[in-house]
Amino acid sequence: MRTNRIEITPQVMLGKPVIRGTRIPVELLVRKLSEGATEADLLDAYPRLTEADIQAALAFAADSLAHETIILQPV
Repeated sequence: MRTNRIEITPQVMLGKPVIRGTRIPVELLVRKLSEGATEADLLDAYPRLTEADIQAALAFAADSLAHETIILQPV
């Protein structure tokens, strides 16, 4: 998935994926949602954020996991 809402720049948050034009990491949004925050909570806490930004962050995270290679070690 390609989106213009997520950017990765070495000078911003050490290259972590962030919402374009902000210092809000995708990881932070996904973590907050996993802890029970709602979209409304995030929009209230981060006024520059939009619903489309949150959806782009979730899609980016899902796409990243879909292309991850997992190597299992025998036990």
